[in-house]
Amino acid sequence: MCEIFSRNQLFWGKDNQDFLLSKHVAVFGLGGVGGFCAEALARAGIGELTIIDFDIVSQSNINRQLVAMYSTVGQSKTKLFETRLKDINPNIKLNVIDDFYSGDLNLSNVDYVADAIDTMRSKIELLETCVKHNIPVISSMGAGNRIDPEKLYISDISEIENKNAPFISNIIYQLKKRGIENGIAVVASREKPFVREKISSTEKITTKSGENIEFTKITPSSTPFVASCAGIFMASYIVRNFLKEYKS
Repeated sequence: MCEIFSRNQLFWGKDNQDFLLSKHVAVFGLGGVGGFCAEALARAGIGELTIIDFDIVSQSNINRQLVAMYSTVGQSKTKLFETRLKDINPNIKLNVIDDFYSGDLNLSNVDYVADAIDTMRSKIELLETCVKHNIPVISSMGAGNRIDPEKLYISDISEIENKNAPFISNIIYQLKKRGIENGIAVVASREKPFVREKISSTEKITTKSGENIEFTKITPSSTPFVASCAGIFMASYIVRNFLKEYKS
């Protein structure tokens, strides 16, 4: 397996590569952002990934998501990524959760969380859980309704520049009600969000545990450029934090 990660090692060395092998990252959401994040983490040599998503591939995913093609429409995103990530690194340890996240997942053995959830309730529950249990997390907040990846940046949630964007302002408000105002890394965008038509629908989901969940789904505009870069930003941030933690 050394040859797979030989180019990584030319940058950060074999000891660091071995250190990444001991790390466990959970990626919530395998869409345009989370899919690219999960794949970059696997290619970096993270030894264990937990991937969580309840969705199947639709034709509207094809413009921006790694596993979305005509041949995969209707298939489970988690199952597709299970095959893809093991094809990248056959030795990777994968925990595959094909379910809707509703706050009931034990994260005690996770070293880092990548939050690419686009459902507000689940996103808030996950971020609150991470803060309460001191689990490092980076959250995507600004990939939809945008075209320019050069406007992406990473900051603490308290330093987001465009807090007035509805999705972001609602998350910040709900977290503040829970006593959380900082301590969460985010990938955000300086670009003003834009969509030609506001589309919303009611979605009903039954989790594997039998819980019935109903929520309003807002359909954003999405381009092939921003979500992928946001996912790469997240993976790079996580790996760089692991390498910073490493003591030679």
